Amino acid sequence: MRSLNRYLLPALGLAGFLLLWEIAPAIGPDARNLLPTPSQLPSAFLRELQSGVWFVSVGQSLSHYLYGLALGVALGVGCGISTGMHEGLEWTMSWINRVLRPIPGLAWIPFAILWFGVEQKAAVFIIAIGVFWIVFFAAHASIRNVDRDLVEVAEAFGFTSGWEKLVKVLLPASLPGVLVGVRTALGQAWMAVVAAELFGVAGLGQRMNQASSLLATDIVVVYMLTMAALYGLVDTGFMLAQSRILSWKA
Repeated sequence: MRSLNRYLLPALGLAGFLLLWEIAPAIGPDARNLLPTPSQLPSAFLRELQSGVWFVSVGQSLSHYLYGLALGVALGVGCGISTGMHEGLEWTMSWINRVLRPIPGLAWIPFAILWFGVEQKAAVFIIAIGVFWIVFFAAHASIRNVDRDLVEVAEAFGFTSGWEKLVKVLLPASLPGVLVGVRTALGQAWMAVVAAELFGVAGLGQRMNQASSLLATDIVVVYMLTMAALYGLVDTGFMLAQSRILSWKA
C-alpha cells in the first residue's frame, strides 16, 4: 500500500493540477490568451518541432548551461577548497566575499554585454557567477567541517604535505557536501540561463521573449516546460552519478 501511494498520490496530484489549469481560463472571454490550457500545448509544441526552432533553441541553451556550469563549479570548488584549507587566505578573502556575494547575477548583465557583447560568452559569464557562490560556500564549509582527527591520523601515517592531505583525507571526506552544493547549482544555473538569454543571447530565453512579445503564451509555456524537463533529466543523471561516486558510503 505504501509503494502504491508513492506513485498514485503524485499522479493524482498532477492530474488535479492539470484539470484546474484546464478549467481556470474559462473564467473570462480573454483568459485563454493570457493563460493557455494544457490541451493547447501539444499543438504548439508540434509547431516548434516541425519548424526546427525547438531543437536549435535547446542546443543553444544547453551549450550556455554546460559551459557556464562547468566554469562556475570549477572556480567555486577550487576557491572553496583553497580558503577552507588555509585560514589566512580565508581571512584575506572574507571582506571581498561579503562585498561581492550579495550582488545578484542579473546586476552583472550590463558588464557582460560591455565585455563580451551579446553572444555566448556573456551568457556563460552570467551563469558562472550564479553557480560560483553556491559551490564556493558548499566546498568551503565541507572542507572546514572535516573531522580534524582524520587529518591528525593522516599526518601520523606520513601524509604531511598539503596536497597529500587534500587527496587522501580532505577531498574524500568533504565530497558529499561539495556534491550537495553542485546539485543545488544545477537548478540555479537554469534560472541564470533564462536571465542571460532574455537580453538577446540566442536560446530558450530569447525564444520565450519573442513569443511573449507576440502574445503567443502557449509557446512561452512550451519552453517553460522544456526547461523543467531538461532540468529534471540533468538532475536525475547527476543523482545517478552521485550514487555511484559515493557508493563507498553505503
